[in-house]
Amino acid sequence: MIKRKTLLIFGTVVSMMLLSSCSSDDDSKQDFPFSADIFHSVQGKRVAFQGLTNSASGWKWDFGDGTTSTEQNPVHVYQEGGYYVATLTATGENGGTETSKVNLALDLPPYALLTGDYTAEDYQGKTWKLSSGHSVNDYFANSDAALSPFDGAPNPLPAGIFGGGLGMAEVYEDEFTFYFDGTYSHDVKADGAAFSGLVFQFATTGGEGIVNDGGSDFGLCTGRYTPEADATFTYVENEDFEIASVYGPGGKLIYQDVSTLAFSGSEFVGFYDFERKVILQNITNDSMRLVMFLAASPDAIGVNTNALVLTFEVVQ
Repeated sequence: MIKRKTLLIFGTVVSMMLLSSCSSDDDSKQDFPFSADIFHSVQGKRVAFQGLTNSASGWKWDFGDGTTSTEQNPVHVYQEGGYYVATLTATGENGGTETSKVNLALDLPPYALLTGDYTAEDYQGKTWKLSSGHSVNDYFANSDAALSPFDGAPNPLPAGIFGGGLGMAEVYEDEFTFYFDGTYSHDVKADGAAFSGLVFQFATTGGEGIVNDGGSDFGLCTGRYTPEADATFTYVENEDFEIASVYGPGGKLIYQDVSTLAFSGSEFVGFYDFERKVILQNITNDSMRLVMFLAASPDAIGVNTNALVLTFEVVQ
């Protein structure tokens, strides 16, 4: 009988200890520090936000486009695609605050793809260079309305043609940087020269500016160029672009409903010639295709005869 009572008392003590231990563990699990974090999901320009907070009594969202919300889990539709920084400021029960941020890239328009994520802490513009691999869309064209292929050149252009084929591999090295605020710069690298037109160089420098005339059969060369300080660029998403062309009535031709890039002063992108405004045919986050015009006839100085349709890639 005594043994049975002893076992009963021992079991009761153990049970009380376990209950006390479990209760203590449960209490400690509820004692989380005040915190705030963000979870989000994206569909086009629509973003569903969740404020993952502990011990918070209030939430303030700044969506980065001039609008705000005090919901804990808001859904926000941005009016325009682009880069944004969304900020959550959570208020704790004691009045303290915690802040969390998330960077968003939403339905990026061409300008954002061209200039890169200006909200990044290390933003230094977005830099491009001519792709030596080329693409199936790269070719040497006539400056006619259809940009038809030039019969004397391979179509599409094979990889590295300006290097292995024409001995001007340096044209693949030059870098062109676009900034979100509309400023622009480029680096002509060690040779101090730019991909250029042969007729243009003779007309403007008497040929003294020519550094490498390996592409002379196609009216191409490299010519000395000093990039301008404080240069700017202008992007137009849709316009009718008029050029001087031997294929147009009265020496003029209009490309309708095209996207264009134009530059201040003597600046240009990719190819240095009389016409420095270019057509932006296509752009993704990693590549873009430009149409750059060329005046290759000494009989019509400054009037375009051809065009270079070339792919550029992002410099990593």
